[in-house]
Amino acid sequence: MATSMQAAYKQNAMKTASPADLTLMLYNGCLKFIKQANQAMESNEIEKRNIAITKAQNIIRELMVTLKTDSEVGQNMMRMYDFILNQLIEANVKSDRKALENAAELVTEFRDTWKQAMQLDRQNRHGAGGQA
Repeated sequence: MATSMQAAYKQNAMKTASPADLTLMLYNGCLKFIKQANQAMESNEIEKRNIAITKAQNIIRELMVTLKTDSEVGQNMMRMYDFILNQLIEANVKSDRKALENAAELVTEFRDTWKQAMQLDRQNRHGAGGQA
């Protein structure tokens, strides 16, 4: 019962979230799956590692598909997403923890920068009380 309530809450949160909030959810989800993959590597659970990394890869691919590349910033972000995706593939194929760590560090940087941008946007739109 509690699990179905959580699922309903999450589904409703996604339906009502702004595009900025959805992007933040994607970054957080990617980091969650990278963490799960790392734990699976530690316990030598190959199937769980593969599932978790595949989910992280799918999130990065979604971010790549929705990214506007009509500016230098967008093009640079695409190159970084491509690098992250390659690191995830390397981590999965070779059980390479360093590649997984590299991907996690970059996704964390993207997530933290995105959060700061969201906070600045809210402050600009709503004054000092707009912090998330």
